[in-house]
Amino acid sequence: MFENLSERLDRSFKLLKGEGRITEINVAETLKDVRRALLDADVNYIVAKQFTDLVKEKALGQNVLTSVRPGELMVKIVHDELATLMGGHSVDINLKGSPAIILMSGLQGSGKTTFSGKLANMLKSKQGKHPMLVACDVYRPAAIQQLMILGEQLQVPVYSEPDSKNPVEIARHAVAEAKTKGHDVVIIDTAGRLAIDEEMMREIEAIKAAVDPGEVLFVVDSMTGQDAVNTAKEFNTRLDFDGVVLTKLDGDTRGGAALSIRSVVDKPIKFVGTGEKMEAIDVFHPERMADRILGMGDIVSLVERAQEQYDEREARKLEEKIAKNQFDFNDFLAQIHQIKKMGNLKELASMIPGVGKAIKDMDIDDDAFKSIEAIIYSMTPEERSHPSILNGQRRKRIATGSGTSIQEVNRLITQFDQTRKMMKNIQGFKGGKMPKMPRMPKIPGR
Repeated sequence: MFENLSERLDRSFKLLKGEGRITEINVAETLKDVRRALLDADVNYIVAKQFTDLVKEKALGQNVLTSVRPGELMVKIVHDELATLMGGHSVDINLKGSPAIILMSGLQGSGKTTFSGKLANMLKSKQGKHPMLVACDVYRPAAIQQLMILGEQLQVPVYSEPDSKNPVEIARHAVAEAKTKGHDVVIIDTAGRLAIDEEMMREIEAIKAAVDPGEVLFVVDSMTGQDAVNTAKEFNTRLDFDGVVLTKLDGDTRGGAALSIRSVVDKPIKFVGTGEKMEAIDVFHPERMADRILGMGDIVSLVERAQEQYDEREARKLEEKIAKNQFDFNDFLAQIHQIKKMGNLKELASMIPGVGKAIKDMDIDDDAFKSIEAIIYSMTPEERSHPSILNGQRRKRIATGSGTSIQEVNRLITQFDQTRKMMKNIQGFKGGKMPKMPRMPKIPGR
């Protein structure tokens, strides 16, 4: 996401490198390149022009401090304007009402059904809500079945009327059912089409009028670029929706929709979908997205994701085990599972400032932990709990059982031992003792 744009903007700022001050000439040259970068990322032409005009106006009005280079100042101005372009700040979803009603809208294939499940999961796990999903796509049988499967997987009830072809009545009955059963959020998944048509728009308008939702979300596939912006305009004219959801932002997309849509429809982007897993949903933060676009990482989001997986009671238990030097392969496996739950590995790494550029050409496989897990699962319960008993014969058996080599098993056990020593050292440091530093290898010839 945004990799090409980040690279192009970085090159644009280098035009100011070595310049002693900001002038109309070097600003114009830099911003011409910035505008090209935005257009290549599929940003709306008018939005790109307005953006660069604003940046130019602010840049020429600045007095460059002796401690700040012109290139650094330009990055700061572009960062602030990018954040403003995308809305400036995050906007919460409206959960007022008893129950709160959320209506999903968008074209077929935009990811409405999957996002409905993700949103239900997020509200249930993070906000303690009791959501109910509603299947109002009566034209595509697979949509009802998909929602049912998601509901079962998430342990969220799904309301459907398989024999009914009246989505307005289904929605109305669902809200009544939610009130009876004590559900505080109702998420209505509606039908989409391959293109906007009058019948579809009249139907969703009728559903909106029947249930009076507190929140109408327009779900759009960010891979469709400028088409996404044009579709959003049409839907907003008819529905006056409250916010936008951008799906598939983890894909090979140029990101123009994320940068254009807010300006064109004047509605906030509220959520982004960043993967296929049910946890792959993020609240949209314009400032953090601007950080990512300019290669500054997003350490705040990374910490938030880590905190979501943090269990204080489990952490205390783990700390006690480390202190007693009892950290074993069961604990090691549990840590791997926590990291995997945080999301796509390359995306997580790119959130660390400075790492994004370094790994942009690297292929980080999401299955990178598979061989490690296979090795640990091939150990007996006793071996996992007591790694010290892993002699040569046991290691050979583990390699055969996991489909790996003896070298890979040895490498993992070595890494595990190093991790355990490091954790023990950190514990010692926390207890007031300085950790023992590893002995430096002897340099040949000295």
